[in-house]
Amino acid sequence: MTLGFFSPLPPSHTGVADYSAALLGALRETGLVELRDGDINLYHLGNNQLHGEIYRRALDRPGVIVLHDAVLHHFLLGTLPEAEYVTEFTYNYGVWCEDLARALWQGRARSAADPQYFRYPMLMRVVERSRAVVVHNPGAARLVRDHVADALIHEIPHLFEQPQLPAASEIAEFRNSLGIGPRTFLFGVFGHLRESKRLAAVLRAFAQARSAGADVALLVAGDFASSDLKRAVAPQLTGEGIHCLGYAPEREFWLHAAAVDACINLRYPAAGETSGISIRLMGIAKPVVMTGSLETSRFPDAACLRVDSGAGEEEMLAEFMLWLAKFPADARAIGQRAGAHIREFHDPARVAEQYWQAIRACYD
Repeated sequence: MTLGFFSPLPPSHTGVADYSAALLGALRETGLVELRDGDINLYHLGNNQLHGEIYRRALDRPGVIVLHDAVLHHFLLGTLPEAEYVTEFTYNYGVWCEDLARALWQGRARSAADPQYFRYPMLMRVVERSRAVVVHNPGAARLVRDHVADALIHEIPHLFEQPQLPAASEIAEFRNSLGIGPRTFLFGVFGHLRESKRLAAVLRAFAQARSAGADVALLVAGDFASSDLKRAVAPQLTGEGIHCLGYAPEREFWLHAAAVDACINLRYPAAGETSGISIRLMGIAKPVVMTGSLETSRFPDAACLRVDSGAGEEEMLAEFMLWLAKFPADARAIGQRAGAHIREFHDPARVAEQYWQAIRACYD
């Protein structure tokens, strides 16, 4: 059996591309995989236009789909003209929703931040056409089942490939170049910066922690996915102790990741995704502060810190920042437990075997 593999791959600047490159190598250790049609195809789907041709191919030649985002609404908003979008929306939710579909189309400029757009994942057509669906967390599985009750769903942990980390001297030199001493607790926000990553809330919580006397700094490392968000937070990004870097290639990313003492990786509204940033930072034994949700429920309570979404988000985050900065040994202990969990359940060979089991189960 030959597996056809369809996904964005490096040098595309996406977490899916990095993930797929690592998975491709792991799958090839125990099976035949080609970057073209095979006896059965594996399609990686996400919520940006890099997946357009892959999505269409998944409909034309059904195989196994991997939902890196279980909300495809934004992808379809950016792919379809209005008439086709309305048709697709009513296919998912009924003809009585046509007026709602037209209203959502008209207001699509606010779709990145408006929770209403996350309530309608628009998964039905591609799930119905597919032989099986791979997801990475229970939140995504629930969204799939809500659309197609009898879908064959495999929940497979998000793969983690252990990197070659920079030397301690290089990490210290990088921190020194930012003026961050060894006693300052450095938080990091990584990845594509969009509204759902709650950067404005993070910046306000950081300001609260510094006002309370915490010796903390913040590294914001990534490209803005929204020019509106960039303009909105620009005044806060100039605050004392905040260091902004753009997109970094792989080796620089790991230098930045190794240099921080903790990662802040909030997601609201959620799109059914398992964050590759969280997996990567936990994998190198860094504590990660994340939004508590069904998407993050598989992580042990002792291996991460969960912030509630809603009115108490900023205060809760600020309290966590104060605690970690005051008790860095606790932060290191959380990171060590996170690393142990990721090494056990997200190992490439283990994940690849689960993929092969799922693929063989539906291969005729």
